[in-house]
Amino acid sequence: MISIFDLVAMLLTLSALFGWINRRFVHMPHSIGLLVMGLVASLLLVLLDVAFPNRHLYDALTGALRQIDFADVVMNGMLAFLLFAGAMTLDLSALRSRAWPVAILALVGTIISTVVVGGALWAAAQGIGRPISLAWALVFGALISPTDPVAVLATLKNVKVPQALEIEMQGEALFNDGVGIVLFTVLLGFAAGMHSETSSATGVAHLLLQEACGGLLLGVVTGYVAYRAMRTIDDFPVEVLITLALVAGTYALAQKLHTSGSLAVVAAGLLVGDRAPRDAMSERTQGYVSALWTLIDEVLNSVLFLLIGLEVLVLRFETNSLILALAAVPIVLLARLIAVSAPLLGFRWSGNLSARNVPFLTWAGVRGGISVALALSVPESEAKPVILAATYAVVLFTIIVQGSTLGVVARRTLHDQDQPIAARQVPK
Repeated sequence: MISIFDLVAMLLTLSALFGWINRRFVHMPHSIGLLVMGLVASLLLVLLDVAFPNRHLYDALTGALRQIDFADVVMNGMLAFLLFAGAMTLDLSALRSRAWPVAILALVGTIISTVVVGGALWAAAQGIGRPISLAWALVFGALISPTDPVAVLATLKNVKVPQALEIEMQGEALFNDGVGIVLFTVLLGFAAGMHSETSSATGVAHLLLQEACGGLLLGVVTGYVAYRAMRTIDDFPVEVLITLALVAGTYALAQKLHTSGSLAVVAAGLLVGDRAPRDAMSERTQGYVSALWTLIDEVLNSVLFLLIGLEVLVLRFETNSLILALAAVPIVLLARLIAVSAPLLGFRWSGNLSARNVPFLTWAGVRGGISVALALSVPESEAKPVILAATYAVVLFTIIVQGSTLGVVARRTLHDQDQPIAARQVPK
């Protein structure tokens, strides 16, 4: 068994090596390039092991990867810092102006997608002779429906879109995790036969309020405390340390209080990112804080996307699950199309949603490490191999195919790329 330091050294070295190769020769977007090269390296090692079965050429690497609890590393390690970094850069005033479409996409869109994905996957499983229960199919729908904030923010760095649409996508990705995790928790209880207080409509509503509202309230409180503390001093090392403590402390406290740690750090990041630069941080401090969180974002993103690619070495997929996994890709795309189109029809009177954005929003529904982490957390059952294979297929397709072609889709479907937020209107 290798040490934690050796694991970190291995991941950082591979990230730096693959990042250099990508920048020097491949020229793919950084995060996508790391995932692709991690995936290719994994497949090559698997093929070498098949060709030379007595050599066990990749035993050391797989042994190291098996020491990494991917779900725990993502959900209780990287996620808090990546979400805070993303929220810090989001324009809060612009987000307020797009609050209605963001709320619709994050709440209504996630619920619609969960139902459509679950129902379609259940029907497809019956059709190909690999049946799973509707409850487990809905569990997959819940974990795959929220767009991944880390993957979405990484993808948007390489695509030019209208400011209003970018705000909608960032806001949806940052906030729909709370909805998705509540749905996942409730549906997992049903599927696994764990009857609890969350089984009733009242229990679901209570869980949603506790997770979402409790998380947002906690983030506002801790963010405001950090902001007031930064106002009283002008010392950039201490203020940088305050932001780090804010993320770690808020996420840890949220877990103790059984609220959404994701939403808590997002709320804290939005508050500090909006108010602190105005009257709590000097220009010098702003530079250090911005540089620190940009660096954290880039490094953790690199390691996360590399890990997604390398996880192929330790995941074992059943052959009869692969057909259903391939079917899951168009199912999730169709569900995304319905999820972004239905609110447009149902809330057209609001004047905040545009039909022109539907193709782009559909293709921009990128999933990532959070979906993989939730799939890995599913207890052992007959449905888990199917859920894991389908999750991995969708995540790889959305990041590699959709992420790398999103710029082309933007150029062909969006015609108002420089239009300001206030000027956007719903087409007649």
